[in-house]
Amino acid sequence: MANQFGRRRFIILGGAGVAGTLLLKACSNTTSTPTASPGASPTAATPNAAPAADGAKGIKVGVMYSTTGSIAIVEKSLQDATFLAIDQINEGTGPWAGKKGINGQLLEKVVVNPDSNWDLYNQMSKRLIDEDKVVCVLGCYTSASRKSVLPVFEEKDRLLYYPVYYEGNECSSNVFYTGAAPNQQITDSIPYCIKNFGKKGFFIGSDYIYPKESNRIAKAELVAGGGTVVGDEYAALGTTEFITIINKIKQAKPNFILSNLVGDSIPAFYKQLKDAGITSKQIPIMAFPTTEEEIQAMGPEFAEGHFSSFNYFQSVDTPENKAFIEQFQAKFGKERVTNGVMEAAYIQTFFMAQAMEKCAKEKKEFTTANLREATRGQEFKAPQGTVKSDPDNYHTYLYSRIGKWKADGQAEIVFATKAAVKPIPWSQALYKGRLCVHKTPDLRGNPIVETKKPIPVAFLDKP
Repeated sequence: MANQFGRRRFIILGGAGVAGTLLLKACSNTTSTPTASPGASPTAATPNAAPAADGAKGIKVGVMYSTTGSIAIVEKSLQDATFLAIDQINEGTGPWAGKKGINGQLLEKVVVNPDSNWDLYNQMSKRLIDEDKVVCVLGCYTSASRKSVLPVFEEKDRLLYYPVYYEGNECSSNVFYTGAAPNQQITDSIPYCIKNFGKKGFFIGSDYIYPKESNRIAKAELVAGGGTVVGDEYAALGTTEFITIINKIKQAKPNFILSNLVGDSIPAFYKQLKDAGITSKQIPIMAFPTTEEEIQAMGPEFAEGHFSSFNYFQSVDTPENKAFIEQFQAKFGKERVTNGVMEAAYIQTFFMAQAMEKCAKEKKEFTTANLREATRGQEFKAPQGTVKSDPDNYHTYLYSRIGKWKADGQAEIVFATKAAVKPIPWSQALYKGRLCVHKTPDLRGNPIVETKKPIPVAFLDKP
């Protein structure tokens, strides 16, 4: 790939979550129909029901993504990818060909819709665990929603599989992270910007934890590389009016814009930037949250020439990706596109299934402790390439890629690592030598290890 460059650095920060207003939405409890409406009436839960591993009943798995509200533009695709994976596992198709379910036992989806509301994620995670008696939960998109539910999963000692790139500085015994840690997304994108666009960066994001903390990391990377931050602006989540910020961009005259806008704000900003006469040739955008999904929503003419940093693009050329696209579009429509976060949701569903299969073969119940030990170290031939759940920190070895958006809405991959990169949850610029290491077995103690030594680059397969 073009623009390969040398030694990688690791800059990761964290922070607190954001609360939303409480507006209760209905949930649905589905068993075999993946297209069941998230707004349907819930099936009454059996108070004393417990996860089964004997074939007597389905294995209940929570699916918690917003299909309404400002984040639904992308979260719906995560739910769809999860449904595809669960159907393939139950039917013995796709990567699960030759099998059926988990040792013959089918997965049963319990689906909730938190309506892009942080408080509802907390409420619904409690409902899934306490009332629906799910074995584990697949879900959340924003860091605010993850921070909202994290105390629930830790207090009740249940597992959350979380599929989204995030700001790092977290390592829980109750979360498996299949999205990018900052060193798998930010660490290459800022040097790329400096080398190809210039040293002056204008930072923009939605006003909550992930954009602010990721921009802090990216700004530190920029300054470390000899660059200058010429602007730092945030808009309320769901904002679709950006004229004031665009005027500030014009005045600052940056070489590039680093965007951490999310949801409905993404199409609005790209459209208004172009309408204001600023083209990708004049001031290119390097974005983290912008995927094929948002570009399809806005129209590719508004994104052409801009960039995104992701582990996966629909244009990745692997046999697994070709099969993934074909299977996804066969189920949800030829017009649909795939994207990086939905691929991570797909990956984590198979990590979960492989862990369940391991427990079943060893005749172990699907307890949190058993599933936790069975998930760590799982490998999967993903659409992006072979990935692995890091057995120490529960994050995932992933590829790092940068894509330049084309007129057809697809990305030309202009940078890619040759193999999956070890995730580093803690900032090595701020916390030199800080590691997250969960002991085996994981007794939920403090996982932080202070080595005070630089952490070397590590790949799943040596390039």
